[in-house]
Amino acid sequence: MVRYGEIFLKSETVKRRYISILTENIRLALESEGLTHRIETYRGRIMIYGDEPRRIATAAARTFGVVSTSVCTVTAADIEGLAATAVEHAERCLRPGMSFAVRARRSGVEGFGSQELAAAVGSAVLDRIPEARVDLTAPDYEISVEAREFGGLVYDEKIAGPGGLPYGTQGEVMALLSEGIDSPVASWLMMRRGCLMVHVNMHGGRFGGADAEKNVLQNHARLSTWVPGHPLDLLVVKMEPFFEAITGLKEPRYRCVLCKRFMLRVASLLANEWEATALVSGDNLGQVASQTLANMAVIAPAATVPVLRPLIGFDKTEVVDRARAIGTFQARPGDVGCTVAPRYPSTAAPAETIVKLEEEIDAAGLAERAAATVRRYRAKNGVVEEVG
Repeated sequence: MVRYGEIFLKSETVKRRYISILTENIRLALESEGLTHRIETYRGRIMIYGDEPRRIATAAARTFGVVSTSVCTVTAADIEGLAATAVEHAERCLRPGMSFAVRARRSGVEGFGSQELAAAVGSAVLDRIPEARVDLTAPDYEISVEAREFGGLVYDEKIAGPGGLPYGTQGEVMALLSEGIDSPVASWLMMRRGCLMVHVNMHGGRFGGADAEKNVLQNHARLSTWVPGHPLDLLVVKMEPFFEAITGLKEPRYRCVLCKRFMLRVASLLANEWEATALVSGDNLGQVASQTLANMAVIAPAATVPVLRPLIGFDKTEVVDRARAIGTFQARPGDVGCTVAPRYPSTAAPAETIVKLEEEIDAAGLAERAAATVRRYRAKNGVVEEVG
């Protein structure tokens, strides 16, 4: 059984479309695992039938839009059938002296209420295991029973899903993806909100670390496992000519601001070409010099499409915890340093100065040429290959 959350709050038309996309994404996820299955949709629930329910529940639980999944025993939607099946479950898990609770739901079934159902199931469990005790607040064991129009359901475990909205319901965006911790998390969060994703990486060449490209491809591959069955593209852009230009400037402290603006320029050109409606950045307010509020105000106008910053109010520990949870954290990333970064970067670059420096190096022309250097990689189910 698959549960979804805020989808249920949408209008009927939107809800039907979202559920259709969600079930298609679940189908792709299960097919990518080679799992034979049959999906049926009902009000508030999606039921999946197959020979490997545990694997099915685990795979479906990684699908954006899914709140949780459970492996269920299907029985008759009456008190007797539900109680008998619940007792079978309890006998496997509930031991004398342990506390338990019964959680009951009823939808589309007449003749009894949810409280009556819970009381009957609880009595049946106590009759079989009299040494157990009821605790509705903090039980050692919890068993759930649902009486629905398509049958009765009994389960005693929930596998948490990522929640959010189904992937593909909110249009396409382009995320700046680096070898670091923040940008993969930012991309994941926007994918979780239903955005189709294209990644773009600004490759530093000889000005970047030797392990940078390998780590970017690894981040890209791991993010693709969250949208199984969907191709995930990565565009790699050459940054060397731009870095050569800014290393010749007399003011090294402005390099980071110039670099961030240049990235937004190039990404905007690519977003327009790919018809992406927004850019996604891993900016986190105050984390580094280029992410002070003063510098972000100078950097932002370089983009010609909206820039989404899902990490803007996160603490660093929150970002790291999320990176660990989604599988993109690397404890030993290797050589990923940037040799262009100044020792003392400006935390409040004057906009007029930045514009003049960009004119001096012809940043607009460099951006056009950089956008034409794209190498494209495609990831699917965690496997990456170069496609052009």
